[in-house]
Amino acid sequence: MNTSRFLIILTSVGLSLAISQLQAAEVNITAEIESVAVKHGDADISIMRNQNQKNTVNPAFAKTSRKCPPFCIQPATLAPGVETIAELEMLDYLKRMSAGDNSIVVIDSRTPAWVAKGTIPGAINIPWTSLDTSKGADPISIGEILERRFNAQNLEGLWDFRNARTLVMFCNGMWCGQSPNNIKNLLGFGYPAHKIKWYRGGMQDWEILGLTTAKPISE
Repeated sequence: MNTSRFLIILTSVGLSLAISQLQAAEVNITAEIESVAVKHGDADISIMRNQNQKNTVNPAFAKTSRKCPPFCIQPATLAPGVETIAELEMLDYLKRMSAGDNSIVVIDSRTPAWVAKGTIPGAINIPWTSLDTSKGADPISIGEILERRFNAQNLEGLWDFRNARTLVMFCNGMWCGQSPNNIKNLLGFGYPAHKIKWYRGGMQDWEILGLTTAKPISE
């Protein structure tokens, strides 16, 4: 094969790959949204739905029945003032946060073993046990989370939440008590309810819709 013919073949292959990459997805998020670009640690990730139309749900979320308690169905409204959101609202918060809005933080409330299986891109992990004194969390560690992660201020023993971040929290889904536990503890500390958003569907609904997941951010 001569050099010019080889270069033509390479160019043709390259163009074919470029065209295939530019083709519109067949499985969009909405009629108007194909994907959402977010920051996950130092990585840029495009959240979109699985394009394999024969794909089935992750086996980790295929089980329909878990012992209750503790795996009981959660209410639609967790607490007065705490807004329950779904996937499109979650994507909007992720997009805003990735664009530089430092007033938002998306929190995976699950224990690390669950998070290691995959999380929502852009989320950080603050396990429910880290805000629960009954599970060994101490006031100093909780205070550090409130100040360092959530931007609350400790003023001579009193918490000032005026500049605290909006927390968008989730766990495994509508049967999971980990994010509800985090939220109830935060409300008990005085965190403003209107600055807490709850994605009730969690990873179960995220996986059912075939949305992109990522390995947890190393901190």
